[in-house]
Amino acid sequence: MLNYSAKNKDKWKPIFDQCIILMEETEIIKLAQEGDRKALAQIVKNYEQTIYNFAFKICRDKNKAEHIMQETFYSMVKSLHQFDGNSKLSTWLYKIVSNHCLMLARKMKSRPFVSLDDDEGLFEDKYAADWSTLPYKSTENDELKSILDDAIKKLSPDYRMIFILRDVEGLSTKETAGATELSVPAVKSRLHRARAFLRNELNKSFQK
Repeated sequence: MLNYSAKNKDKWKPIFDQCIILMEETEIIKLAQEGDRKALAQIVKNYEQTIYNFAFKICRDKNKAEHIMQETFYSMVKSLHQFDGNSKLSTWLYKIVSNHCLMLARKMKSRPFVSLDDDEGLFEDKYAADWSTLPYKSTENDELKSILDDAIKKLSPDYRMIFILRDVEGLSTKETAGATELSVPAVKSRLHRARAFLRNELNKSFQK
């Protein structure tokens, strides 16, 4: 039996707060699916910054990110009735924005990207170190951030998408698979190659 005494109040409060948030979102989604415009507006308000930030990380352009965000919410409004609640709403929205990002990337093939599909060298043991030791979010070294950001730009949208969803946005491997409509093994393979490529790029920069 769970102990809800005053002594454990602080311990359980985050869990209770998360449950309340989920309950509120479930109700908002239900109302939105029934055509409630205020509920739809609330969903947009709750997720517009997240969607814009993710789109920008993929396309690296403010105007394109804003366009993708608008297209994402337009698609959401048209297909929200298809959302069955078997995944988080955020994961479902990531799936929509990911599709729009990839469609835009395929239309604009002016930028060459590094191909990782046939580079078996990326599976060498020297690139298999713990990714958590690569401080993308926490580092205060602006130069390191710049080097890593430039390396991420070299990834093709398909690989960049996996890396951003998994290691920057913090989705689980299963959620990333759902958002990109890939199998879990495919996500793991692409993530491994993306991480290895980025680590290799950092290693080359450090050696200079």
